[in-house]
Amino acid sequence: MERKEAMEPPANRPVMANNVAAAQTPFANGSRTMITPQVGGAGCGCPAGAEAGGDAATPAAYVFAIGRIEARFPSLGVEKEFVQATGRADTNGLTDQQALAKVLSQPENRYLARQVCWVMTIEGLETYILIPRDPDGLDLLLASVRDNPRRLDVDVVIGVRGPIATAEMCNGLLVPIVAFDQIYSFDRDALVNAIPAPRAKMAAKDEKQFRTAAGDLFDRITQLTDNAGATDEHRALNYLAVRYPLIYGRATEQYERNFGLDGVETRSSRLSGVRNVVDVIFSFVDRNTTAIEKYFVRVDVTEEFPFLVSPLQPFYER
Repeated sequence: MERKEAMEPPANRPVMANNVAAAQTPFANGSRTMITPQVGGAGCGCPAGAEAGGDAATPAAYVFAIGRIEARFPSLGVEKEFVQATGRADTNGLTDQQALAKVLSQPENRYLARQVCWVMTIEGLETYILIPRDPDGLDLLLASVRDNPRRLDVDVVIGVRGPIATAEMCNGLLVPIVAFDQIYSFDRDALVNAIPAPRAKMAAKDEKQFRTAAGDLFDRITQLTDNAGATDEHRALNYLAVRYPLIYGRATEQYERNFGLDGVETRSSRLSGVRNVVDVIFSFVDRNTTAIEKYFVRVDVTEEFPFLVSPLQPFYER
């Protein structure tokens, strides 16, 4: 699988803010989806023409990434303007992060939110610079920045990968630009608690164990080596991690049978032809006999938004 280059971290100053009261997880209903391409200039301080997509003759490179989004000042001028805007706001009694959240969320200061550089980090590495394909995408970016960041915060970005950013775009940070259509922002525990239990009316002890097992599987998937959500294999994995709860139920059932998760493998499906289909295979090993049981699910990753082709079922080598 493709390895993403590790870039030298620039001296960008992070901005911490949050203007949402509750997280929205991909398992919840009512998620917003914005797929109208932006027309005209780019947001977030991006130069015009920097939108992902590039040459129309070049196949689109899609991204389905799991990481964290940070807001940074791209230049000293933007930072100083932000300081002046903060001085005009009523921030008495607020922490620094709460003051930043209030300033960014005020309608008269949205011009500053558009100038901020939005960076996605994965496993601590700066991986993408984000720009919205729809003007309303700015609200999703603002919702991704917390007033009290925690290690378990999670952001899911779905979009189209473009060229490497210019040095002027984000204070010298040279990573690919991603024009996004959707962002989910939540914390790991919110996602795990939103996963439907595999059985109705589970005992409290059993449900607690299910949540623990689900969290362990989610961590295993997101911490796979070089998972930047840019390859077909990683996009399929990340899609399943946040949109297909049955994998968590299967893992719990295997643990109850004294099986352990031995690995997660991806392969190009034999069904691939006109459509690009990936088989995701979960291997479990019996802790007593070392016997292996495998289960797999097929995901179509041809377009920007992956979808399920066939449900989870036993896998047999051919």
